[in-house]
Amino acid sequence: MKSLLLILSHKKYFAAAFAFATLNFWFGTWAIYIPTVKDKLDISKDELGIAIFFLAFGVFAVLPFASRIIQRLGAGKSTWYAIIAGCICFIFPLSAPSYISLCAALFVFGLCNGFLDIAMNSLVSEIETIDRVQFMSSAHGFFSLGGVCAGLGSFFIPLIDNPLLHVATLSMVLLAVNFFLKNQYISIEGSIKEKASAKFGIQVFKAMILLSVISFVAMGSEGAIIDWSTLFMKEVVKAPEQYIGVGFIMFSVCMTLGRFLGDGISSRVGSRKTLLISSSVSILAYVFILQEHQIFSVIGFSLGGLGFSVIIPELFRIGGKMKDVPASTGVSFIAGSGYLGFLFTPVILGFIAEQYSLTESFSLMFVVAIAMLVAIIFAKFPPSNH
Repeated sequence: MKSLLLILSHKKYFAAAFAFATLNFWFGTWAIYIPTVKDKLDISKDELGIAIFFLAFGVFAVLPFASRIIQRLGAGKSTWYAIIAGCICFIFPLSAPSYISLCAALFVFGLCNGFLDIAMNSLVSEIETIDRVQFMSSAHGFFSLGGVCAGLGSFFIPLIDNPLLHVATLSMVLLAVNFFLKNQYISIEGSIKEKASAKFGIQVFKAMILLSVISFVAMGSEGAIIDWSTLFMKEVVKAPEQYIGVGFIMFSVCMTLGRFLGDGISSRVGSRKTLLISSSVSILAYVFILQEHQIFSVIGFSLGGLGFSVIIPELFRIGGKMKDVPASTGVSFIAGSGYLGFLFTPVILGFIAEQYSLTESFSLMFVVAIAMLVAIIFAKFPPSNH
């Protein structure tokens, strides 16, 4: 909890952490309205999967340019500009009048989200280096906290009964809060230019690939639960309408808690043990989810939140301290691959769910979680600069 207190007691750290919360406010709100969009446009699960693919494609499209833009603008300005664009484009998917316009809206939304994800992780990495502090895991805790707050919005859907009004109001509030916080970090440029001449050997490259694969799987599982947990609770578990968002909410609550505790756990047991414990809990989570019972499934989503909570922050910590690799490059590499998993995995699950069922989709994630544990067991983590 020390890193959480650090964030809450320093405006600069809180400002950077709130960027993480902003990103999941967008995603969490999109997640709870997925069934609404599906019914409004009368589209199938595989068509929904294709639409989500355009969200992933938007992220993929920005990846080749993100590092160069961040290097030119600086991590601080890049984060703020991405927030402005995202708050505007956040409104588009919920206001799309047709399936084609939904795909286009999700593509543009993906561009904004992908760039913000890389920019804000680079920003935190640079602040940690400059100020000699650790708050990466707790910053990701704010990402989860944003999802918790967005998920709570599912209880007000029947009262608001206007998705566009909901997202437009939330967008304006998020933009206003970030506007008052931006001066705390906007001048931070980073150390990319200073390290541009660092060597990038084959061993380091192989290590980064392995870290990226683990990141892809971990964030893919997170994306799967965020995008499909509501439908799983509704169609498979047959939960009452007012409870279909409980699985997502508990996932987000437990992920938030795990991330606020993550920095302390990592400092005590080390990165490898932290990842091994987390991946083991994640496997157990799918065992409970696949019981297809309301209570067991909610327990499973809760365990999933705890299990996946510290994997990504820990990978960023490792990547940001790799020897002979600029911190922003390591973080961007892992963030990019992880974010692709976050968005591509739900697409794949959409096709599987349409052809078979959501049960088969989550069964596949159970197998992938086991593979992730095996990868961590045999992984050779790269040497650190610190």
